[in-house]
Amino acid sequence: MAEQKRLKVYFDGGCRPNPGPIEVAAVMRGAAYLRTDLGIGTNGDAEWLALIHALEVGQASGAVAFDLVGDSRSVVDQANGRAKAASRTDQAHLARFCALAETNPPARIRWIKRTQNLAGIALNARHPR
Repeated sequence: MAEQKRLKVYFDGGCRPNPGPIEVAAVMRGAAYLRTDLGIGTNGDAEWLALIHALEVGQASGAVAFDLVGDSRSVVDQANGRAKAASRTDQAHLARFCALAETNPPARIRWIKRTQNLAGIALNARHPR
């Protein structure tokens, strides 16, 4: 029997200008889940809120196991415990993520290149040049 691939939930966040209105995206199974109602913040806040949004999307999918995949090395490293949350804001985002992940944590949180991030592509499509 072939090994079943784990569900991937891509995440990305940003704001224009920085700081500015936050927008985040999670992409799962080819569908984009966008949020633009998260207030004003920095790009760092947006990346954390995108990770949290992706966690919620993954949990709501009912999947037994899922990976969260994003292009913010800082957020990925902090969420995996490989880097210390430097600011109070990052510490608060990390604490919120960990609390939400207690009931159904992701199998993995991993970094990918920006060009491979389907959530980043979805966000960029909102702002054609």
